Amino acid sequence: MVFTGFAAEAFAFYRELEAHNERAWWLEHKPRYDAHVRAPFEALAEELEPVASTVKVYRPYRDVRFSHDKTPYKTRQGLFAQRAPGIGWFLNLDATGVSLGGGFFGDASFTKAYRAAVEAVGPGTELEGILRALEGAGYEIGGEQLKTAPRGTDPAHPRIALLRYKWVTARRHVDEADALGPELLDALFDTVDELQPMVAWAAANIAPKR
Repeated sequence: MVFTGFAAEAFAFYRELEAHNERAWWLEHKPRYDAHVRAPFEALAEELEPVASTVKVYRPYRDVRFSHDKTPYKTRQGLFAQRAPGIGWFLNLDATGVSLGGGFFGDASFTKAYRAAVEAVGPGTELEGILRALEGAGYEIGGEQLKTAPRGTDPAHPRIALLRYKWVTARRHVDEADALGPELLDALFDTVDELQPMVAWAAANIAPKR
């Protein structure tokens, strides 16, 4: 299967889903999802197989068991190209466009390994430099973080801003108009290349300790 870009219909589908997030509407319009969202995502997954150990296209259904929000369907579609468990690149599509990025995330043991690496001078300063370069290239640095210093961490630590994170991502947004053609594949692989230092840092400093 060859990726030829997303159609405008993919973004229109999510604009409408946001207003009609219910089973009856979904069943009526699921052929649109299959043709304009699911199929191109599966094509993208095939394209990414050479750079990842596994590529996962996420299911469109929300887990509402423990949520106050009972809307049944996700208002975005995503995939994750994994280099190591919890480490790799992602692409998300919603009503506003496409998000391209990468990074690392995981459970409490993952966060513990990440913070141990950041506390160490060598890998910690290396990650600082990587993230600074990505910000300079236009990426937004994000991830779940604490409002204060983690328990047992010196609030005056020189990398306290990074230590407050549980996991870290870098992403950039592509508007709908720039995501409609096959050129998006080039943008995706540019992102893979540009985020390679961040992904490699995580694979070297976090994955072996899990």
